[in-house]
Amino acid sequence: MKLVLSVICVAMVAVWIAPSVAAAQMVIVVRHAERADGGAAAPGAAMTAATDPELSAAGKARAQALAAMLKDAGVTAIYTTEYRRTKDTAAPLADALKITSEVVSARDQAALITKIRAHTTGAVLVVGHSNTVPAIIKALGGAEVTMGDSEYDSLFFVAPGGATTRIRFKP
Repeated sequence: MKLVLSVICVAMVAVWIAPSVAAAQMVIVVRHAERADGGAAAPGAAMTAATDPELSAAGKARAQALAAMLKDAGVTAIYTTEYRRTKDTAAPLADALKITSEVVSARDQAALITKIRAHTTGAVLVVGHSNTVPAIIKALGGAEVTMGDSEYDSLFFVAPGGATTRIRFKP
């Protein structure tokens, strides 16, 4: 946990002292925490209670750990998709910071990127999915990354200019 906090602090300081600080911010991108149903819905499935499950106990613990890690990271905006699992992953941090998460459709990456780029101060947290996180990072100018369907422990920091740092965290 100390290593994770150190990485976050270094990343945030790098953003704050960057020459283009007036037009830049750190973007933190994470996949939603573990689903209660343990699986993924078929692509294109309609959103129902079965395809939009709550977080599992492990997922709830991971969401709390994420909030503890990022509560002092300077997050000023949080974006989630319309799915319960992304909202519930972001909720503990949003509550701690007294920020209202903004929902952007998982299918509207262009709108999300526009909203992220509109922030000129503070860090932005984005909670996405295994199939959207790599595309979001790439659209921000970050590194090519891959993410498996069973991967919930990666936290990506995308700095101005696209430098991308990946850390793994456990609840």
